[in-house]
Amino acid sequence: MRIDLQNISLRFGDHEPLFEGVDLKVESGDFIVVEGSSGVGKSSLLRLLNRLQEPTTGRLLVDNAPPRDADITQLRRRAVLVPQTPIMGAGTVRENLCWPLSFRANCARIPPTDEVLRQRLDGLLLQDVELDDEARTLSVGQRQRLALLRALLLEPEILLCDEPTAALDGEARSVLEKQLEARCSAGMGVVIVTHQGVSAPAAETRRVILRHQALQVVA
Repeated sequence: MRIDLQNISLRFGDHEPLFEGVDLKVESGDFIVVEGSSGVGKSSLLRLLNRLQEPTTGRLLVDNAPPRDADITQLRRRAVLVPQTPIMGAGTVRENLCWPLSFRANCARIPPTDEVLRQRLDGLLLQDVELDDEARTLSVGQRQRLALLRALLLEPEILLCDEPTAALDGEARSVLEKQLEARCSAGMGVVIVTHQGVSAPAAETRRVILRHQALQVVA
């Protein structure tokens, strides 16, 4: 999968553009870290990549073609966004993890067994979380990891992460980054918005810095 932002600008109301003239290419297997100070539009840039946000000017291409409106659901299944604030509905951890698999777009996917879910939770240092726990009672850091795991269960081609380690301690952050690195090495594209930076993964990393009205490619 390939997503191209070409000469993108974003403006809200009568305010000056948040950014303009932005070009960014994301492909399966890429590991891209988007950094920048608060308020420059990092989260908005991430949301542009699967059309949760529409640009003011410029265009988005998916696999070298403009996506039709009818393709939006498919695009958001292929390029899944994990928001900074984890969203959990009423119900158990199990129900929240499997919730997206109940959607029509994902009905062909077989829900994971409890054994698989348990392994995935343990792999993110969530050994103290039970599948029957009420998801909304967990800490922010625990819910952040649940939201990431829920997205990974959809096996996206590109994963868009908005501050995925903001509420994590050093050990949990390192484990999460290594899991994303492994997914990237296996061919999944990863775009991380962060103000903390990430430890350099084994896969080639592209760092871009979003500044006021501009995007700078660092490496």
